[in-house]
Amino acid sequence: MPTATIVPVVGLLLSVTFACGLVVAVAHVVNRRFVAPAYDVVANLLAFCCAVAASTLLHHWVPAGLAAVAVGCWVVLAVRTTGAIRSGRPRHGQTEPPAADQMSNAARTWSSVRP
Repeated sequence: MPTATIVPVVGLLLSVTFACGLVVAVAHVVNRRFVAPAYDVVANLLAFCCAVAASTLLHHWVPAGLAAVAVGCWVVLAVRTTGAIRSGRPRHGQTEPPAADQMSNAARTWSSVRP
C-alpha cells in the first residue's frame, strides 16, 4: 500500500481511538461520584501522554488534540482520586458497596433458589 493512502487512514484510526477514550474520560469527570482507582489513573495518563507524543511526531494534529484533552480529564480524575485517598472516602467507582444486611439477604435468596 502506498504511503499516501496509509497516512490518512492512520490519522482517522487514531482520531477514532482517541475520541472514544475522550468520551470515557469526560464521562468519568462529569460523574462527580466516580473515583478512579489509582492504577487506572496512572495507566491512562501514561497511555494518553504517549498518544499525544506519538501523534505529534507523526504530525497528526487532531488525534494529538483529542488525546491532550483526555490527558486533562485524567489529571482531573487524578486530583479526585488523590483527594479520596487522603480523606479516606471509599473508592468503589460509580457504585457504593452493598451493605452487609443486603449481602446476607442476597445469600439467603440465592441459597433458596439453588436446587
